[in-house]
Amino acid sequence: MLKDFKAFIAKGNVMDLAVAVIIGAAFSAIVKSLTDEIIMPVVGALFGGADFSRYFILLDVPEGYEGPMDDYAALQEAGAAMIGYGSFLTAVINFLILAFIVFLLVRYAKKVMAEFEEKEEAAPAGPSEIDLLKEIRDELRAARPDYAPEKGPMG
Repeated sequence: MLKDFKAFIAKGNVMDLAVAVIIGAAFSAIVKSLTDEIIMPVVGALFGGADFSRYFILLDVPEGYEGPMDDYAALQEAGAAMIGYGSFLTAVINFLILAFIVFLLVRYAKKVMAEFEEKEEAAPAGPSEIDLLKEIRDELRAARPDYAPEKGPMG
């Protein structure tokens, strides 16, 4: 069983998948930063707030909570029941950006593969081996008109 597992892990597809997951995680961090640090502050400014991910609807305050009622982090830490629609919208925007970039990558890869296939099909076939041998035979006959194959290679 261990030998089979080692053979499975050593396959190229598994290694490619592992590399893709690692790169995907790093890329996800870049997209999250782009969304959190650049896009969402602009969206938040348009809607009147500096931090869009802090928009929420407070459903219930836990007993004994005496902190500010508009502090998302404090309410979340206290365990208040709330709907964090700003965080959800941030996650949706992250997903849409990531999905669009993956779409562009797949589209580009398909385009490159199609061009590669066209180049293979467009390559001239050239003469076959039989055609080349016939040309050589004809050239030899033209160079030695007295050559008679029935007399053998020495003519």
